[in-house]
Amino acid sequence: MTDFPGRVRGLLDDLDAASGEAIGEAAALLLDSVEAGGIVHVAGAGHSLALVCETFYRAGGLAAVRPVWDPRVLPLGGAARSTRAERRAGAGRAVVEAAAPAPPDVAVVFSTSGRNPYPVEIAAECAAREVPVVAVTSVRAARGAAARAATTLADHARIVLDTRVPPGDVLHPAGAPRTAAVSTVLAAYAWARVLAALDDLAAERGADPARWTSANVPGGDAVNAALLERYRHRVPELTDE
Repeated sequence: MTDFPGRVRGLLDDLDAASGEAIGEAAALLLDSVEAGGIVHVAGAGHSLALVCETFYRAGGLAAVRPVWDPRVLPLGGAARSTRAERRAGAGRAVVEAAAPAPPDVAVVFSTSGRNPYPVEIAAECAAREVPVVAVTSVRAARGAAARAATTLADHARIVLDTRVPPGDVLHPAGAPRTAAVSTVLAAYAWARVLAALDDLAAERGADPARWTSANVPGGDAVNAALLERYRHRVPELTDE
């Protein structure tokens, strides 16, 4: 019997200790943005796209979220191609140019290593447009990853949420890990903590940022229909037109 659950819980505690203050700062930044009428642009590549899905059109999640992505970085459309795409210079810059974020918008970029051109370019381009960036990344994974860009994702971020993912992502077995990747668990937890902190801060301010409701509870469809109408012109991904 192994203590894999204990090691995961240990990493969650490590994340809390390393990024607790930054989580509060990120919550304040996002709330300021949406209260000012901004959009939260969220990006990632490869398996970090799971976190983009976690932020977008999600029960309890912010409605003012737009996914910024290139279909070529999705592994389901071709695994080897997706790896090549996130290493290709210019792709990240292009998706930002297409989305055209501008203040008071904010960007959240998920990338465990933060060393491939795609997430680095997205963060750099957003920062150049004076759109502040929240990087959800692992500092120690970045140190252990191959450098494929001159800078890292964290270099362009106003706020860094360090997920504490170990180099290589895997956690089991303890002595020579080769399986059980934990980056999705840790990044999703970090995002959930941001949403919880944002909710607490909104309550303190007397604010009520628009949030999605589960379509599987009574009244959910009506709430979401109103939000779809409100944001469909600013978030094209909300419609199939």
